[in-house]
Amino acid sequence: MSERLTTALRLYRLISAAAMPVAPLLLARRLARGKEQRGRVSERRGEAGMARPDGGLIWLHAASVGELASVLPLIERISSRGVGVLVTTGTVTSSGLAEQRLPRGVLHQYVPVDVPFYVRRFLNHWQPDLALFVESDLWPNLMIETSRRGVPMILVNARLSENSFHRWRQLPRTIGNLLKRFDLCLAGTPDDALRLSDLGAPRVITTGNLKLDVPAPSADTTQLGRLMDAIAGRPVIAAASTHAGEEDIVIAAHKRLSRNFPDLLTLIAPRHPDRGPAIAEIATAAGLKVRLRSYGELPDATTGIYVADTMGELGLLYRVAPFVFVGGSLVPHGGQNPIEAAKLGAAILHGPHVWNFAEIYAALDNAHGAELVLDGGRLTAGFGAWLSDAKTATHVAGVARATVDALGGALEHTLHSLDPYLMQLQLRQRAFNA
Repeated sequence: MSERLTTALRLYRLISAAAMPVAPLLLARRLARGKEQRGRVSERRGEAGMARPDGGLIWLHAASVGELASVLPLIERISSRGVGVLVTTGTVTSSGLAEQRLPRGVLHQYVPVDVPFYVRRFLNHWQPDLALFVESDLWPNLMIETSRRGVPMILVNARLSENSFHRWRQLPRTIGNLLKRFDLCLAGTPDDALRLSDLGAPRVITTGNLKLDVPAPSADTTQLGRLMDAIAGRPVIAAASTHAGEEDIVIAAHKRLSRNFPDLLTLIAPRHPDRGPAIAEIATAAGLKVRLRSYGELPDATTGIYVADTMGELGLLYRVAPFVFVGGSLVPHGGQNPIEAAKLGAAILHGPHVWNFAEIYAALDNAHGAELVLDGGRLTAGFGAWLSDAKTATHVAGVARATVDALGGALEHTLHSLDPYLMQLQLRQRAFNA
């Protein structure tokens, strides 16, 4: 394709290059706030933390925890073919997940800040043979510099919300210039595929949402047993992956519900665990007894709100709470992933703001495998109905699990689309090893 950039892209590149002298200051500030990992900040400047492996190398970029979790099965299947794999992410929490879950031999680095010099330094060292970008984390310099080197680029599990689509339509030539650099876009839904095509992506295939093929999250059996013993048969509801503004609603619902269910325990797992103490303050101000999991505490008989402010324990939460509100949906965030809750047999409530997972929520709602609640009053009524009628809640949870299972298959479709690229790399790897 032509290397001609739009005015907006040229301006972006000039500004990002000019910002290079202040980038270390911004990184230092992020480090002080716990948003960068001490000892690895240099990776954000494009400096490699390890040697490049010999032979072919596939580079996969996933922005954060959710994106990385969705492609872990894909990474496992690709790495089993004997080709080197480098994974980059941009958050401390995703680095922790990479350390725990990436297959042996797969490398992890932080993605460089989108400054042209940093990106070139990163690419000079790693020299990837194939670049896979996950979902929608499209940094212009990263894409431009990669495509300039002739590296095939593929967008995997691609998604583009209606809101993002309308924003990008204000700059059609700019987004078109970026999307045309992709050899292939593998869209999560037909709607995503249509939006990407409308914005200029030249080759789009709908392969399905990889999040649907991720196994249900595990739970430490010892920790599960300890939490079940602490709950001791009390009625339990949960709010998972909540955002600011939702915890107040959940805590108010707990207070109203506890009039009819005096032993009720409400578990709250914030999307960002560092908000745990702030949530505890809200509950305490409401006159409730609170305990925080990050402090090593378990709920006792007097605990009303248990804040599960730890990473990677939603599998534990969904196994102890039969009824779950999935957050990011009563505030205009776009909704968090309901798939894990459905796979582990929880009945799901959610708010109206679910465009991040619109197809999945629509399928769940249409099958009566989840229930939409518009405000705190309806959230309270939804939980109250299921607390009074566990049989109905069990039926809803069963429908949710069956619905999610029926929507699967994206992993195989994605691998089939990637196969020509992977086979070419395998042949080159065999020639290198010979």
